[in-house]
Amino acid sequence: MNRLRATIRDIPDFPKPGIIFKDITPLVKDPAMVRLAVHQLIHPFLGRNINVIAGMEARGFIFGSLVAWELGLPFVPLRKPGKLPYDVQSVSYDLEYGSATLEAHIDSFSEGDKVLLIDDLLATGGTAKASCELVEKLGATIEACAFVVELDFLNGREKLEGYEVHSLLHF
Repeated sequence: MNRLRATIRDIPDFPKPGIIFKDITPLVKDPAMVRLAVHQLIHPFLGRNINVIAGMEARGFIFGSLVAWELGLPFVPLRKPGKLPYDVQSVSYDLEYGSATLEAHIDSFSEGDKVLLIDDLLATGGTAKASCELVEKLGATIEACAFVVELDFLNGREKLEGYEVHSLLHF
């Protein structure tokens, strides 16, 4: 994990003063590290009854689609409003300074689907919690949530109480 950790770059004062942004672009630039991250994300879930992978816009698409490919499973994108061309279901949630919405096609999941939710980062947990709610609203069950990075000091895991959470790197 130290090799993986070394690919996460700190960007001070982004997107605003006082924030230290955890930049994953050096990680995704290195194919060996991407393979390592994907294998570590799926390892705890091998042999489980997961049949769909979902990922949140936008960096969750990177890791989620690779996890889906590796496992031979379908990938469902959870998108920002207005990006999907078919009928959608949506969930709105509060952010630190406003609100946001996620959408998915109404036929993205089938009753009884067991979903592994993937994203690059767990921070405050708002987006992840809303993603879980959206998946469940569409009739599927969240089997677990997996993240490349978790910012422990923001306590996002608390919003995911009741869900299994797996994170590769903790800051």
